[in-house]
Amino acid sequence: MKLQRNGRSKALAIGAMALVSSLSLAACGSDNNNDTKASGGSSGGSSAAAINCGKAGTLLASGSTAQGNAMDVWKTNFGAACSGSTINYGGGGSGTGVQQFNQGKVQFAGSDSALKPAEVEDSKKVCTGGQGIDLPMVGGLISLIYNIDGVDNLVLDGPTAAKIFDSQITKWNDPAIVALNPGAKLPDADIQAFHRSDDSGTTENLTKYFAKTSGGAWSYPAAKAWAGKGGQSAKESAGVSAQVKQVKNSISYAELSYAQTNNLKSAAINTGAAKPVEATAANAANTFAKAKVAGTGSDLALTLDYATKDEGSYPLVLVTYEIVCDKGNKTDTLDTVKAFLTYAASDAGQKAIGDTGYVPLPKELTDKVNAIIPTLA
Repeated sequence: MKLQRNGRSKALAIGAMALVSSLSLAACGSDNNNDTKASGGSSGGSSAAAINCGKAGTLLASGSTAQGNAMDVWKTNFGAACSGSTINYGGGGSGTGVQQFNQGKVQFAGSDSALKPAEVEDSKKVCTGGQGIDLPMVGGLISLIYNIDGVDNLVLDGPTAAKIFDSQITKWNDPAIVALNPGAKLPDADIQAFHRSDDSGTTENLTKYFAKTSGGAWSYPAAKAWAGKGGQSAKESAGVSAQVKQVKNSISYAELSYAQTNNLKSAAINTGAAKPVEATAANAANTFAKAKVAGTGSDLALTLDYATKDEGSYPLVLVTYEIVCDKGNKTDTLDTVKAFLTYAASDAGQKAIGDTGYVPLPKELTDKVNAIIPTLA
C-alpha cells in the first residue's frame, strides 16, 4: 500500500517549513575581530557562514542520544571555524545528562524532556545564584522503525503501537494491524519489539504519545525509564536501530536521523486525519509550528500536541533542550558556551542539522532562544 499526501497536506507542510527563515548566519567577528568560516552542514551542501567564536575553550557536555548526530555536525563545524575550541559531547541518554549537569560535571546537558521541578531545585547547587533552564535547540521526530520483509508502508495508530510495545499484540498479522493495513502482506510471525535500556527522553516522549492516544492501552506513566512488558532492550538510539536492522520482524523507536542513517523504514501514523501521516521532517514541522512555550522567565520548555489530528501533522515529535545555568555558569567557559549555542540556534546551525534528518525549529522559537543566550551569566 503506497501512501500519498493530499494537496492540503502538502500545503500545510510548505506553510510550516516557511517558518524557518532564509538559511544564512549574519557575519560577526570572533574575539580577535576576525571572522571565521565553517560550512553550514557536514554534507557540504550549505554555503559558508561566519561563526562568532568567542573565547577559545573546551566544553564538556553529555545527555540525549537523540541529538547525537546533530551534535556531531555542530561540533565539527564549530571546531573547524574556531581554532582552540573543542566540544566534547558524551551522550549517555537524557537521564545521564541531567544527572551530570546537576553534579557540575558538564557545562551543558542535552535532554529530550524538560527539567522536572526537583531537577531544577538540584541545579541551584551548581548554578550559583541561578538555576538550570531549558533551551529548545533540536527538533526531531520519533520514527517507529521496523524490519518486515515485503512490507514497505506500515501504518500504526496510538492504541495498536502501545499494545505492540506492551506485548498485548504479539503477531504481525494481528487483526488490529491488518485493519490498519488493508492489502499489505503481513506475515504470521512473532513481533520482536526493542526498547531503550537507558533512561531516555525519547522513551518519555514516546510514552507521552501513548498516554495521550492509546485509549488506556498504555497503563504506565510517561517516564524516561521503560515500563512496558516483554520485548528486548538495547542501549541508546544507535543500539535499538542496529537491532532492528539485524533482526527480522522487529520494531523499535528512534529519531528520523537514525532511521535514515540505517536505511530503516518508518511507519506512518493514523491520527484520525483523512490520511495516515508519514514520518517526514515536513510533517513534524507542522506540529512544531503549533508548540507552546510552557516555561517561565528564561526557561523555554515547550508543550507539544501528541494527540494532534491536523492534516499532515506528525504527532510523534520531540525537542531536545540544551540545559544551562541562567546564572552561575563557570566564568572560564561561559563565553564559549554562549558562542556555541548561538551557532546551534542560528539559521545556519539549524539548516546544517536539517540536512541530516532533523527538523529546523520555527524562527519564532529560535528568536526567543537567541534573545536568552546573551543574558546567560
